[in-house]
Amino acid sequence: MKIDVKVVPNAKKEIVKKEGEIWKVYLRVPPIEGKANKALIGLLADHFNVRKSQIEITKGLQSRNKTITIYDNF
Repeated sequence: MKIDVKVVPNAKKEIVKKEGEIWKVYLRVPPIEGKANKALIGLLADHFNVRKSQIEITKGLQSRNKTITIYDNF
């Protein structure tokens, strides 16, 4: 499954919500040295009830707008 995500770093709460076709993910961590990407993968793994290894950032590694691939069977 592929989803489009907009990341909001330095938020007060960590929230995952869907707004139309795009998922908006609020993270507490800053976008420094990949910390936000690691937190994003962890939060999405919890939200979709999959392992972290089943989630891959396929587009937008250094952008707030990302495409995420979630693999069902790994």
